[in-house]
Amino acid sequence: MGLGEWLSLGSAVVWAIAVVMFKRSGETFSPTALNLLKNIIAAVLLAATLPIVYGLTFPTFSATEWWIMVASGLLGIAAADNLYFAALRRLGASRTGIASSLFSPSVIVLSYFLLGERLVAQQIAGFLLVVAAVILVSYRKDRKDIAAEELRQGTLLAVTAVFLMALGIVIVKPVLELHPFLWIVEIRVVVGIIGIVLVGYARDRLHGLRLQLRLKHNWWLAGGASFFGSYLAMILWLGGYKYTQASVASVLNETAAIFIVVLAWIFLGESLNARKTCGVLLSFAGVLLMVSA
Repeated sequence: MGLGEWLSLGSAVVWAIAVVMFKRSGETFSPTALNLLKNIIAAVLLAATLPIVYGLTFPTFSATEWWIMVASGLLGIAAADNLYFAALRRLGASRTGIASSLFSPSVIVLSYFLLGERLVAQQIAGFLLVVAAVILVSYRKDRKDIAAEELRQGTLLAVTAVFLMALGIVIVKPVLELHPFLWIVEIRVVVGIIGIVLVGYARDRLHGLRLQLRLKHNWWLAGGASFFGSYLAMILWLGGYKYTQASVASVLNETAAIFIVVLAWIFLGESLNARKTCGVLLSFAGVLLMVSA
């Protein structure tokens, strides 16, 4: 275990803590209000970090790169995170965490179609294992801890959210390879904030969002989750990819599903049964199979 491995593992642990805190916050905040608060806090923290890392020089982007970053922010943050928080409210932290294991496989599959990257039989098998894991923890006729309709809606929301997150990353990947990473993250977050505000304005919900952010007394919990999930986990994630192989970092990042299931059991009282345990192991095996191809 070198520095990169520890950073990647730390990213998984910190993200798991954030998901549990987001779940608790989502009991009083709407998905849109929680998403808006998360992004505002992340934008402020990143704005304070950028001069330390890169100085005061702003990178130059082409018009095409700006459009790509805007699309990435709207899809991967404004839309995807809203859907993710809605899924978190319906499914709970552990099931949503297992569904999130589809992220890395989705990135690999989308990279094949959109970026021309390779996709071999082993990766296809790994993708199918992760899909099987999601089906395993979401399908059961006599489930007692969640209503059937909530389960269907939550699973659909989680899978859609993860797909949009992956799509947002894949389309912006060519820009990431040419420009400073944190600047692109900040731009995507700001675009996400603008997208949320514009949709709220169009649907006449800005007043309701302002009231939620002003009146809710557990904003500190959502703020802590935003710090851990949108800032600290991202820094650790980036450091992991910098100091170890991408394949190793990817696998260690996916251990977040394990930590989420355990922390949800300890702090949220969610069940820890054989089905969820098998789902975690199956999804982890699928991701390992894909990234090791």
